[in-house]
Amino acid sequence: MSLTDKAIAQIRELIRTGALPPGSKLPPEPDLAGQLGLSRNLAREAVKALAVARVLEVRRGDGTYVTSLQPSLLLEGLGGAVELLQSDAAAVQDLMEVRRLLEPVATALAATRISDDQLVEVKRHLDAMREAADNVEQLNAHDAAFHRAVVSATGNETLLTLLEGISGRTLRARIWRGLVDAQASGRTLAEHEAIFNALSTRDATLSQAAALLHVSNTERGLRETLRSGAALPFAAAAHE
Repeated sequence: MSLTDKAIAQIRELIRTGALPPGSKLPPEPDLAGQLGLSRNLAREAVKALAVARVLEVRRGDGTYVTSLQPSLLLEGLGGAVELLQSDAAAVQDLMEVRRLLEPVATALAATRISDDQLVEVKRHLDAMREAADNVEQLNAHDAAFHRAVVSATGNETLLTLLEGISGRTLRARIWRGLVDAQASGRTLAEHEAIFNALSTRDATLSQAAALLHVSNTERGLRETLRSGAALPFAAAAHE
């Protein structure tokens, strides 16, 4: 470990043990450095690194604080990392595989917890997807919102953050562009409707099966595209 990494580990340990709980203010830099036996430069670099990781928040003119440490905050960088992998075909397949492992189970859990209001929200995005027809941008936006509403119903913020991170906007845009080009968007909309109908019955097994079919079909389509040697149908979508 570098000296900076050791300094980061020391501050993390203070947070982990509760010596610096969420929302607490760190001692001034000279005091923190002295407490940890570090130089001020090392303490400063460690604080900067932890601020980038959203563990700490530097408030200009006020000091440095431990953040809320909520999963949505700490895992925020996952989506950015996924975006950087979009040109790597093997990485895209890996991401789809992880989604297949997590999303059907999350959908099953949602079926046991979803409220009437949350079902209305899922239905709203399903209807918007139908109305979007061949508009990739709108299909992409409401597809993401549809799945977010489903997984939100689990009440599990960590699960929601992980699934949103691995199913980033660019990856979804790529998928929808390919579906529209192949005139397969109607089939995929029907898969979303099957998920909604299963959730409406609060049937966990049926919901899991519907989600598994949907994610598996999407994954198979991507694999076929990659095996054919064709360019991914969404290579220019990163800025959309």
